[in-house]
Amino acid sequence: MGMLEGRVAICTGAARGVGAEVAKLMAKEGAKIVVVDPGVGGAGEGGDTRPAQATADEIKAAGGEAVANFGSVAKFDDCLQMVQQARDTFGGLHIVFNAAGILRDKMFHNMFPEDWQAVIDVHLTGHFNVNRAAINLFREQNYGRMILVSSTSGLLGNVGQVNYGTAKMGIVAMARIIAMENQSKGITANVIAPSADTRMTRSVPTPKDPAVAAMREERLRRSRADAIAPLCVFLASEQASYVNGQVFHQRAGELSLYGHMRPVRMVHRNGGWTPETIAEVAMPSLASGFTSLDSRNTHAGLPME
Repeated sequence: MGMLEGRVAICTGAARGVGAEVAKLMAKEGAKIVVVDPGVGGAGEGGDTRPAQATADEIKAAGGEAVANFGSVAKFDDCLQMVQQARDTFGGLHIVFNAAGILRDKMFHNMFPEDWQAVIDVHLTGHFNVNRAAINLFREQNYGRMILVSSTSGLLGNVGQVNYGTAKMGIVAMARIIAMENQSKGITANVIAPSADTRMTRSVPTPKDPAVAAMREERLRRSRADAIAPLCVFLASEQASYVNGQVFHQRAGELSLYGHMRPVRMVHRNGGWTPETIAEVAMPSLASGFTSLDSRNTHAGLPME
């Protein structure tokens, strides 16, 4: 018997990349899958029903149960329909996995409002929509698993991705608060920040620095999309009931737990501060705790689905 036997999952962004691999492994572990993907391009353009249907057909050919859905996570009514489809087709819903995503990379000073809004709509609002559509069912049945997808571009930052990174960091706060609000209801909400070789990743321009470009290519070569799926299956299972409100990063066999924001240094002055004492006393003391802006020394630089 698989780890997800008898469960029903909605997997968004599941036509390709990490989303497809997670959907297929969840099905292999016994879950019935609603494969959600409108088949848009990497920037959200167009639409094609064939990719989501192909993933659903592959699951069925392997002996699993799946149905395709071509709705958009950016539309709340579409997300309500996803939940209803899961209930009508498979009799319920227990898991939501949120991999849907697009990119519209630009430097901040060149970014148009529509580039900002499109990415926020799919990533941040999309996470709200699909999880909000499911939450009251989860609360009624005292069980639910939400797996939200962030990125090191949000956790650590990445040049040219202020829209994407902002959305991805907002998703961390969303999961944390959902976890706090629903821990007594048998519901967990956790975050993964996957690094994998996907269509979205390949759309990011190759760095001009040859050394950085070579490092990026090597990371991609070692980062198969299917390596992320076992973590997601575990987080979706009953065995993960004690894991809640946490943030994980994974690249290939490397699995990391990220900490939430906490003070790293603190200074106190009786009577409060003046601009001069902040300049002369506080900042020199706090400066040793400043975080680096060099993404090459972090996991950043590989935005993922």
